[in-house]
Amino acid sequence: MGSKRRARSKLTAVRHRIDRLDAALLRLLNQRAALALEVGRIKKRRKWPVFDARREAFVLHRMGQANRGPLSASAVRHVFQAVLCECRRREVAKRRR
Repeated sequence: MGSKRRARSKLTAVRHRIDRLDAALLRLLNQRAALALEVGRIKKRRKWPVFDARREAFVLHRMGQANRGPLSASAVRHVFQAVLCECRRREVAKRRR
């Protein structure tokens, strides 16, 4: 019984650490999105397009280079593509207002 209890306690502790990281990730994602909206306001004033293929390629490449695992390069690319896509979607929605 003691080893089950220790395993359960360890599992709970690890899950609490994950919960804290999830909260930090959420804060950082929202900070990033706010900055992306600021970039969008600048681009709108300059009448520059929302989509900047070179910038997005740069971000994806840089994150791929920075990745040290355990996530695969493909997984990291997928996550950042989703982040970029959502930020772009929000920028387009702001422009329509």
